[in-house]
Amino acid sequence: MSESQGAESTQRLPVLEKADDGGHSQSASAADYEPVGGENGGRFWSARRVPAAIVALLLLLVAGAFLYDVAAVRADRPAMAWRRELATQLAERPLDDAWVLVGAGIAVALGLWLILLAATPGLRAVLTMRRTHPDVRAGLHRDAAALVLRDRAVEVSGVQSVRVRMGRARADVRAISHFRELDDVRADLDTTLADAIKGLGLARPPALSVRVRRPGRKG
Repeated sequence: MSESQGAESTQRLPVLEKADDGGHSQSASAADYEPVGGENGGRFWSARRVPAAIVALLLLLVAGAFLYDVAAVRADRPAMAWRRELATQLAERPLDDAWVLVGAGIAVALGLWLILLAATPGLRAVLTMRRTHPDVRAGLHRDAAALVLRDRAVEVSGVQSVRVRMGRARADVRAISHFRELDDVRADLDTTLADAIKGLGLARPPALSVRVRRPGRKG
């Protein structure tokens, strides 16, 4: 979701900026814009296809190997060497053995990882949008939201370049102004970007932090 921009504004690209120098003038603010919590702000849940496929494949291989060996023993064939060795090691090694502790640690780590994946939604890069229809859910990627804010910011008079970092709770805007008073540029950015955030239609609009400074000296 973004308003149509002119050719001049959409062709401006982010500029790599040097670290702030103590001798450069700056103007910073947490904008007057107060985010208003929207309804239906739950995050999208990831399908977790890759972890699920890996776990399913491993379980299939292990279960298939044990099933084949049990069937072979039932058919009066000797058990496979790896299963005999595994049974021997499990029977003879004490619980405080290093390899037993390492194996238990790996199993616990994998179990906690799977529990974490099952209990968390994932898709942190997708911002939930307000519902306009009860049967439709929409989301906006954080990079797309940052691009919209950057395009709106470069339209402000005096702004030379802008860098936007879009988070789930806050949008950090760092701008370089080559003319006009920094406080005036920052105030215009506060107003413009607050309107832009409202226009994104997010269920939980992020707070806005704006910093404006002069370009660094060349050479």
